[in-house]
Amino acid sequence: MDTTRPDDAPSADEHTAGSRSPLVEHVAVALLAITAVLTAWSGFEASKWSGEMSISFSRASTQRIEASREATTAEAARAVDLQVFGIWLEATSEGNHELAEFARERFTDHFAPAFDEWLATRPLKNPDAPRSPFAMDSYVPPGRVEAAEADARADAYFADALADNQRGDNYTLLTVLFALVLFFGALSNRFGSERKSWTILVGAGVLLLVGVGLLIFFPKII
Repeated sequence: MDTTRPDDAPSADEHTAGSRSPLVEHVAVALLAITAVLTAWSGFEASKWSGEMSISFSRASTQRIEASREATTAEAARAVDLQVFGIWLEATSEGNHELAEFARERFTDHFAPAFDEWLATRPLKNPDAPRSPFAMDSYVPPGRVEAAEADARADAYFADALADNQRGDNYTLLTVLFALVLFFGALSNRFGSERKSWTILVGAGVLLLVGVGLLIFFPKII
């Protein structure tokens, strides 16, 4: 009796593959379609946050330049005040009251109040008096406040840029996660065993759910 199997008889693997439920393929297709859309969305968000990061860095740089310009203005005003105060100080020490008064009349509007406040502390007799009018809190040359404000704005923009960069990185990692889902979803159809296919699909589904949860949690730019 001839026990050999005819060439056209189906193998065990072919029989298993042929009997596999079409539900596996339907689920895999749905999984791949959803993941493809979410992958594209994640890439879009990563690109948008990268653009926001560049804008924030640019704004921070602009404010740094503004702060430097205002600081230069303040230093120039301080230099003028130092020169005129030096003339007054030298004339006063020499007893040249006419020159001292001449110099005092030319004190700037922002220096004169600090000078008067400094004189009121009796610096020649009071050892606790400030060393000069420039040490008084009331001495605020033009540009100092503006420079500090510009620096503060630059710091805020820089912090925003770092936050935007992290958000872009998060979406990039999310894209990688969805790529894994696509890989496992496509791999599920390569197995002859339905059990193995479902195992791969369940794993891919878990990764998809994790990715969707993160996508909902992450801030978005629409």
